[in-house]
Amino acid sequence: MRWLRRAALAAAGLISGLSIAGAAAAAPALWVVRDADSEIYLFGTLHALDPATRWRTPVYDAALARAGTVWFEADLDTADPRTIGRILETYGKDPDRPLSRKLPPQDLVALSRHVDVARIDHLRPWAAALMLSMQPMLERGARVEAGADMTVTRAARRTAKTVRAFETLEDQARLFAGLSEPAELQYLCDVIRQRSGGPRLALRPVASLEQAWAAGDLARLGPALVGELRDQNPGLYEALLRRRNLQWAEQLAGEMSGAGVELVNVGALHMVGEHGLPTLLAARGFAVERVQ
Repeated sequence: MRWLRRAALAAAGLISGLSIAGAAAAAPALWVVRDADSEIYLFGTLHALDPATRWRTPVYDAALARAGTVWFEADLDTADPRTIGRILETYGKDPDRPLSRKLPPQDLVALSRHVDVARIDHLRPWAAALMLSMQPMLERGARVEAGADMTVTRAARRTAKTVRAFETLEDQARLFAGLSEPAELQYLCDVIRQRSGGPRLALRPVASLEQAWAAGDLARLGPALVGELRDQNPGLYEALLRRRNLQWAEQLAGEMSGAGVELVNVGALHMVGEHGLPTLLAARGFAVERVQ
């Protein structure tokens, strides 16, 4: 079914509709974290992109070429339809309490303008929100397989690099499924209102997010976006960003105790603000420099 394919793409990319990056040169943001014998590059991705988008630069390609290990949020090689279907069945459905009973009437009406509610009524709010947040990007021609994560995964596999992931797809589904019901429902309502042109959590149209990412415009858009998420849905902010970033920073700090070069590719929202990976690693005493 078409909606299920879109939900699967959303699960594979997770929060693509909210991803955004940084500022310096007109290229997506890239940092390097250094100590005496280690370097870890941090790159904020967009999980879904138009296949025509040209985002790779000599600086990024040099980092990829030097890296022995390449990191991603999750192993997208496991995102086959059967696996995605099982994950959605386990964590993404609530047939006994359909969306049409949970949503405020005005949001239910607004949702019906974008999707056949009867076909998604059995989904939990988080799964419906992911599906709905992906639609504008897909309708504009963006594809997860053309996104930075999948593009670099293929490149890393071709050159026999070690590929590692912070999480599994099931870990990511559990993250959303573990939200409190008010936080989960607010997430869906925010996405519906964004799609309807009303009060919104994500503060820019999809095209603006893509342009900001490609330009590395972190200073202008990043803090505002993360601040809105933190202030308007603190439960989602805690689960989606703060808690995960702290875990990942701890894991990367452990990697710095070794030697060599590694490259981290995760959604660009994980690079932003006081709980962004560059800030967290700098707070642990490492030298952090933005190189793109």
